[in-house]
Amino acid sequence: MTNSAISLCREGSEIWNESLLLNSSYPQFTECFKDTVLVWVPCGVIWSATPLYLYYLSAKRKQTIPLNCLNVMKTICALLLLVISVVSLIDDCVHDGDIPVAKYVSGGVRIATFLLVALLLQAERHYGFITSGVLFITFTLLVIAGVIPFYSNIIEETYNSDLLYFVLYCIYFGLLLIQYFLLFWADKGPADGYSSLSDKEECPETKASFPSQIVYFWISRLLVRGYRKDLEEKDVFKLNPRDQSNNVVPDFESQWEREKHKAKLRNRLKSKKLKSDAANQSSLVTEASALLQKESCNINSKKIEASLLKVLIKVFGWSFFFTQILKLIADLLTFVTPMLIEEFISFNQHRETEREWKGYILALSFFVVAMLETCLFQYNAHLCLPIGMRVKSAVTAAVYKKALTISNESRKKSTVGEIVNLMSVDCQRLQDVVGYLYVLWSMPLMIILALYMLWGTLGSSSMAGLGVLLLLMPINAWAASKQRTYQMQQMKTKDKRIKIMNEVLNGIKVLKLYAWEDSFQRKITSIREEELLTLKKTAYLVAVTMFIWTCAPYMVQLASFGTYIATSETGYLDPSTAFVSISLFNILRQPMALLPTMIPFLIQAIVSMQRLTTFLCSEDLESDVVDRSSDSDAAVQIENGTFTWDTSLSQPTLRRINVTIMPGSLVAIVGTVGSGKSSLLSAMLGEMKKLKGKVTLKDRLAYVSQEAWIQNATLRDTIIFDSPYNSSQYERVIDACALGPDLEIFPARDKTEIGEKGINLSGGQKQRVSLARAVYSQADTYLLDDPLSAVDAHVGKHIFKAVISHKGILRDKTRILVTHGIHWLPFVDHIIVVSNGQISEEGSYDALLSHDGAFANFLKEYFQKKLETEADPEIKQLQNRILKKLESVTSDATSEEEPIRHIDPSENILRPRILSYQSISSTQSVGSITEKKPIGEQLIEEEKAETGNVKYNVYLVYIKAVGLFTFIFMTLIFTIFQGLSTFSAIWLSMWTDDKLLANVSAAGSSEYVAKNNLYLGIYGALGFAQGLFLMTFALLATTRMVKAAGTLHFNLLDNILKAPMSFFDTTPMGRIVNRFSKDIETVDNTLPATIRSFYLCVFTVLGTIVTIGYSTPLFLVVILPLGILYWLIQRFYIPTSRQLKRIESTTRSPIYVHFSETVSGAATIRAYGVNEKFIEDSKARVDHNLSFYFASIVANRWLGLYLECIGNLIVLAAAVFVLLTDDLPAGLVGLSVSYASQVTVALNFAVRTLSDLETNIVSVERIEEYCETENE
Repeated sequence: MTNSAISLCREGSEIWNESLLLNSSYPQFTECFKDTVLVWVPCGVIWSATPLYLYYLSAKRKQTIPLNCLNVMKTICALLLLVISVVSLIDDCVHDGDIPVAKYVSGGVRIATFLLVALLLQAERHYGFITSGVLFITFTLLVIAGVIPFYSNIIEETYNSDLLYFVLYCIYFGLLLIQYFLLFWADKGPADGYSSLSDKEECPETKASFPSQIVYFWISRLLVRGYRKDLEEKDVFKLNPRDQSNNVVPDFESQWEREKHKAKLRNRLKSKKLKSDAANQSSLVTEASALLQKESCNINSKKIEASLLKVLIKVFGWSFFFTQILKLIADLLTFVTPMLIEEFISFNQHRETEREWKGYILALSFFVVAMLETCLFQYNAHLCLPIGMRVKSAVTAAVYKKALTISNESRKKSTVGEIVNLMSVDCQRLQDVVGYLYVLWSMPLMIILALYMLWGTLGSSSMAGLGVLLLLMPINAWAASKQRTYQMQQMKTKDKRIKIMNEVLNGIKVLKLYAWEDSFQRKITSIREEELLTLKKTAYLVAVTMFIWTCAPYMVQLASFGTYIATSETGYLDPSTAFVSISLFNILRQPMALLPTMIPFLIQAIVSMQRLTTFLCSEDLESDVVDRSSDSDAAVQIENGTFTWDTSLSQPTLRRINVTIMPGSLVAIVGTVGSGKSSLLSAMLGEMKKLKGKVTLKDRLAYVSQEAWIQNATLRDTIIFDSPYNSSQYERVIDACALGPDLEIFPARDKTEIGEKGINLSGGQKQRVSLARAVYSQADTYLLDDPLSAVDAHVGKHIFKAVISHKGILRDKTRILVTHGIHWLPFVDHIIVVSNGQISEEGSYDALLSHDGAFANFLKEYFQKKLETEADPEIKQLQNRILKKLESVTSDATSEEEPIRHIDPSENILRPRILSYQSISSTQSVGSITEKKPIGEQLIEEEKAETGNVKYNVYLVYIKAVGLFTFIFMTLIFTIFQGLSTFSAIWLSMWTDDKLLANVSAAGSSEYVAKNNLYLGIYGALGFAQGLFLMTFALLATTRMVKAAGTLHFNLLDNILKAPMSFFDTTPMGRIVNRFSKDIETVDNTLPATIRSFYLCVFTVLGTIVTIGYSTPLFLVVILPLGILYWLIQRFYIPTSRQLKRIESTTRSPIYVHFSETVSGAATIRAYGVNEKFIEDSKARVDHNLSFYFASIVANRWLGLYLECIGNLIVLAAAVFVLLTDDLPAGLVGLSVSYASQVTVALNFAVRTLSDLETNIVSVERIEEYCETENE
C-alpha cells in the first residue's frame, strides 16, 4: 500500500487488491477503488476535454437554439445529480466520523462535474450545437463505473445497514441512466427561417445525436426507402454542409496560392544564385569546363513546382490526424484478443480451480473488446472517407479553375484526353487513397507489435519467422517499383487512347462521311493493345505478390514453429503457445496481405499527384495583359503591342500593334487568311502572351467567336446566359438575329434543348444563337469574329442592318467586326487592315480606297480569288461599286492572267424590304434539323440509372468474356486451397493435443521426435500445397480478366463507331467518354481486385464456420439464426448500395460534359467574365455527385457495424459454448476462439466485397448498354 493510498483512503484499504477480485464469488473491488478510480476517471475525461471543447464551440458557432423541453430536462437532470451528490456528501459527513479524504475529494469532484455538465449544456445551446460527444462519452463512463457500486450494494445488502445511503445511491444511479437516455436524443436545431427550393432533404447527420452518428442510425430511413423501392436522385439527401465545395474550396485555394507564391520566391532566389555562380565561374576558359557548366546549369535551372501534397496536408492534415488516432486505438485493441485467448485457454486447462464467473467475464471481454474495435474502426472510416471526398472536391475545383485560366502555350502540353483523365481518374484516385493512407504507418506498426508479442510467446524462435519476412521484403520492393513503372506507362497509354477517342467523337460526322470508322478503330485498338500488354505485366506481378504475401504468414509460422520445436527443452508445442501464436500470425496476415494490395493504389495515387501538380503548376494567362479601365477615353486601345501564341517561335504572331477604337464606333478588321485578324481580337481579350506594349479595355465585353460555342441547354438559357430574363429585350434580340422563323420549327420553341455543342443546329443557326447571346448581354464593347460567314446572304444583310450597323440594336455600342464580306465595309466607321501579323493600314473606307495601298491590294486579291457567283442582287451591285472605285484608283486593278469579273449593277443598295428568312443555310451541317425528324423539347435524354438487381445476364457477359471454363476451374482451385487451409488449422489442434507430445518425460525419444517431425512435415506440406493452388488461381484470375477487359473495350468501341448519328445527337460526349475512361478503368483494375477479394472473403467465412463447428459442434445451433440475421442485413443493405452506386455513376457524367464544354468555350467564358458562374456550376455538379457517394459510404459503415456485431456475437457464442462443453481439449478450445476472432473481419469483408462486386459490375452493365445500341 502506497503512502498516497494511505492518505486518501481508510486505513487498511488499498486501491487495487487482485486477490480480493479473483478469489471472491463475484467481482469485488475495494472501497478505495470505488471512491477514487470509479469517480476520478469518468470526471477527469470531461474536465480534460472542456478547454478544447469550449474553443471548438466558439470557433464553430452557429445560431442559438431556443430553450426547449429536451434541453431543459437535461439541465434539470444534471442539477438533480449535483443536489444528490451534495446530499450524499453531507450524509457521509454526518453518519461517518472517520470519513477518508477520498470520499471528500470524490464528492467534491462529482459536484463540480455535474455543475460543469449543466453549464456545458447551456453553452452548447447558446452556440447552436444539438448534441455532444464529450457529454455522451462522460456519462457512458459514469454509468459503467456506477454499475460496480450498484451491484456491490445489492449483493452486500447495504440497505440493511445504511438504508439512506442505499436509497441515495439508487436515486443517483437512476438519474445517471435518465441523463444517459436523454443524451441519445439531439436537440431540435434553430429554424432556418426559409424553406428550401430543393426537393432534397438536408443531410440527416446534421440533425442526429452523437450516439445516432456512432451507430449510423440516422441513415436507416434511407436504407428502408431503398429496400422498399428503387431509389431515385430526389430520394437521397443533400451533402453534409461540412463536405460541400463552398466550405472546402476557399481554404484550399488560399493555401494553394500561398504555396505557389513560395515556389515563385524559391525560383527567383535559385535564378539569382545561378546567375551569381555563372558570373563567378566566367573566368574558367576550358571547353570541357564550359560544357560541364552548361550541363550543370540545365540540371539546376529546373523549375521548382508548388507542392500539392503540402497544401493538402495543411488543409486536411489535422482532421486526418484525428482519424488516425482512432485507428491507432483500434489497432492496439486488436492485440488484446491474443492475450484474452491465452487467458481463456489457461482458464479451461485449470477450470476445476477457477471461479466460474471468470470464464464468462473472459467470454464477455472478447465481445466488448471486439465491439470497441468495431466502433472505433468504423467511426475512423466514417471521418476519413469524407476527408477523401473533400480532397476530391478541392482538387477537382482547382483543375476546373485551371482549365479556365491556363495559358494557350501551356494548354498545348496537356491534351484533351489528359485533362479528362485528370478529372475522371486522378482526382478520384486521390479521394480513394485517403481511406488507405493508414497502411503507411498502421501496417508496419502492427507487424512490429505482432513480432514483439510473438517474441514473448515463442522466444527467439520468432526470429526465424522474422528472417523469412525480411527475405520477402526486397521482392515486395522490386514488385512495387515495377508496378509504379507499369502504372505510369498505362496512364500515358490511356491518355493517348482517351485523346484519340475525344477527337473521334468530336469529328464523328466527318468520320462517318468519309467512312473512316475502321481506320480509327484499328488505331484505337492498337493503343488499347499496348495498354493491355502493360496491364498483363502488372497482372503477373499481382499474381506473384498475392502468392507471396498470402503465404508469407504461413511461411513465417512454419519457420517459427519448426525452430521452436528444435530449440525448446521439451520440443512440445502446447495449445496456448500454438494458438496465441496463430492469433498473432493472423494479425500479421492482415498488414502483410494489405500491403501488396494497397501499394499499387498508393503508387497510382503518387503518379496522379505528380500529374495533377504538373498541370496545376502550368503557366496561367497573365492577368495584367489587359488593363480594364472605365476612365479610359478609348473603348479599346493597344499601344506598341507585340503578342505571340508560343514563346518558342522565332517571330511573334502580332508585332508593333497600335490601335485606338473610340466608344460607339463600328470598326472592321480585314486581311487575307492567316494574316492575324482573329489573333488581334484574341490580343484584345488577353488570350495571347503579351511580350510588350499595353492593352486597355473600357467596361464590359461580349465576344462572338469564329466557331460558335454553344452549351447543352435550352435555346433561351443559351441566349440569356448569365443575364436576368427580360421578355421585351429577349424578343427584340430574337427578331434582330433572325431567329424567329427558327423558333417556329422547334416544337418547344425557345425551350427546346440544344444538343451538345449545338449538334442539332446548322452552322448559320449556331452563329446566330452565339450572336444573340452577345447582343442580349448588353455589353459595352462587342468583338465579332466573322459572325456572318456561316449565314445566308439575305439573313446576313438583315443581321448587319438590325444588329451591327448604325441603325441596328447595337448602334450605340462599340463594335469590332472581323469580316471577309467586303460589301459591309462602306458602312463601317473605320477599317484596320492586317497583313503578316502587323497593321499595314487603317482609316475610313473612302480614305483607304483613295490610294493604291494595302487595303486596295486586299480587295484586288479578294476579287481575283472569288470564284462563286453572288446570288443576292443587292450584294452583287454593292460589290460592283467597290470594284469600280477600286479600278478608278489603281491602274493595275486587273491582270492579264486573272481579270476581275464585273457584276451587273442594280439600284437601292441595302433597300428596306420584307425578307423571307430561310432558317437553314445552304451550307447546312449533316446534323441539321431539317434532315431529321422534328426534335422535342428535350433532345438530350437524361441518363437513366438501371434499377433493381443487377441482371444475371450482366454477370454472364463478364463470365463469358473471362471464359466459363476458366471461372469454374478458378472456383474449384480456390475450394481446394481453402480446404487445405481449414485442414491445416485442424491438423495444428491435433498436433497440440497429442498426448504423447504432451508427456514431457518422453521428450527426446525417437518416437517423440518422429511424431513431431511428422506433424511439422505434413503441416509444411499443406502450406506448400496451398501456395501452389493459390498461385494457379492468381495467374488464371489476373490474366484472363485482362483478356476480358480487352474484349469488353473492343465490343464497346466497335458498337459506338457503328452507331447512327442520331445516337451522337442525343448523347453527350462526356457520357460516352465516361464509358471509355471511368467504366473501362473499373473493368481494368477495380473489378478484378474485387473478384479476388470476393473469393478470399467468402471462402474464409465458410472455412472458419467449418473449423469452429468441428471444434464445438454445439456452436452450429446459433449458426442458423445468426446466418439468417446476416442474410437479412445484407439483403436489406444491397438494394440501396447498388442503386446509390448506379446513381453516383450517372451523376458523374454531367461533370465531364460540363468540363468538356468549359474547355472548348474557355475564351468565350473569359470574355464574358463569367468564370465564377461556371466554377460554381461545376462545384454544384460535384457536390450533387458526391452526395450519393457520401450516402453510399455511410451505408457501408452501417453495414460494417452491424455485420461486425454479428461477427462479435459469433465470437461470444463460440467462447460461451466452450464453457458449456465439458472436457474440451485445450487445442480445440484454442482453435475455436482463435478462428472465431477472425470471423468478424471476414464476415464484414464478405458482404462488402459482395456489394462491391454488385456495384462494380454496374460498369459492365453500363458498357453492355452501349454495346447494344442500334447500329446503322
